[in-house]
Amino acid sequence: MTSSKSAAIVLAAGLGTRMKSTKPKVMHPLAGRPMVNHVIANLQTAGVEEIIAVIGPDMPALERAVAPHKTAVQVDRLGTGHAVLAAKEVVAGDEEHVLIAFGDTPLISPNTFARMIEARTHADVVVLGFRPAPPGAYGRLVTDESNALQAIVEFKDANEEERAIPLCNSGVMCVNGQKLFSLLDRITNDNAAGEYYLTDIVALAREDNLNCAVVEGNEDELLGVNSRVELARAEALIQDQLRHQAMVNGATLLDPSSTHFSFDTKLGKDVVVEPNVFFGPNVKVDDFVTIKAFSHLEDCRVGRGVTMGPYARLRPGADLKDGVKVGNFVEIKKALIEEGAKVNHLSYIGDARVGPGANIGAGTITCNYDGYFKYHTDIGAEAFIGSNTALVAPVHIGDGVNIGAGSTISKDVKTGDLSLTRAPQKNFDGWATKFRSKQEAEKAKQKK
Repeated sequence: MTSSKSAAIVLAAGLGTRMKSTKPKVMHPLAGRPMVNHVIANLQTAGVEEIIAVIGPDMPALERAVAPHKTAVQVDRLGTGHAVLAAKEVVAGDEEHVLIAFGDTPLISPNTFARMIEARTHADVVVLGFRPAPPGAYGRLVTDESNALQAIVEFKDANEEERAIPLCNSGVMCVNGQKLFSLLDRITNDNAAGEYYLTDIVALAREDNLNCAVVEGNEDELLGVNSRVELARAEALIQDQLRHQAMVNGATLLDPSSTHFSFDTKLGKDVVVEPNVFFGPNVKVDDFVTIKAFSHLEDCRVGRGVTMGPYARLRPGADLKDGVKVGNFVEIKKALIEEGAKVNHLSYIGDARVGPGANIGAGTITCNYDGYFKYHTDIGAEAFIGSNTALVAPVHIGDGVNIGAGSTISKDVKTGDLSLTRAPQKNFDGWATKFRSKQEAEKAKQKK
């Protein structure tokens, strides 16, 4: 969105004690992705070229999550200004614009970031403001008649007139890269908390007769996540966005509020999603697919014209080609189901290939694991696998094979053969009648 050189410093060192969690706050996921990665993705979409995450010491998982972007470590957590200063040696130093964002404010849109960068071309310091209802205890942004920012006043320090200002401070800024650190070097911790506040640079910039401006965002996108309750609220907001976008792009959601998306779910046109469907990360669905109620998909591909569910589960590595039918209570994992094949009822297909046009009968399972290793099952084109069959991997079933119901198949079957394993059936004349008579007599005897 922007052509001038820009960088972003993402503050992500907070422990998030209100989360009551052993992992960093910004690593808690929204729509299947850590909060901090939402911030990074939106900055990248806005055209930011260089991103530095300020993390705390001993946060290897967070460092991996933000890779390949650079990190800086804030050893002592002495306020937002101190956190930005921690990135001083990492920032290249030739940026025209430096955005300062927060890893726990994951919903700020790329458009809002881009508007801040655009505003920065006319002002040295740009602050992102918003108008919450009610404004509560947020710091207030004091502007003049031309909308130039004059001051940020903390609520506890504000007089009645200032507290009546509806425009509040989000903390997010975009600053002239040539002036940012010289301003930060001048802030002090002469306050009750003994911390270095980023917001103090506005007063310092005004002292230097630098221009300061405000860009406004909406309240929802500026939600900060500091607790599990706020995390749930943010999840609800992002799910609404994802559902809306899916429908705008041509999918039908029969009950949008019960459909759960991941950040990267891709649905084709004329896809129908019934109620209570869950999409985990890395799911791609082609056109004309119907996903019936209570199905669960993650890390999988669904081809054109597939029908699946209800109560179907596609686990990582499932690849359904065009025209496949997957029915109720079917689980597929790391398996290729080729064109027109059917797996309709109560089956598990894992570490396998099912050839085009094959039919997998109810209750069929691929026995792919011996407690130590996984093994592959290969089922040929147009094969017919009878109900309640166990295919003990590794095993190859040739094209056009018929497997009799109730079989346990542990050896390869050649193309066109019939294979079955079945004990001889034995019938005992009158046994059931005699058994019931005996049991009824015993029951009557016990009642006396």
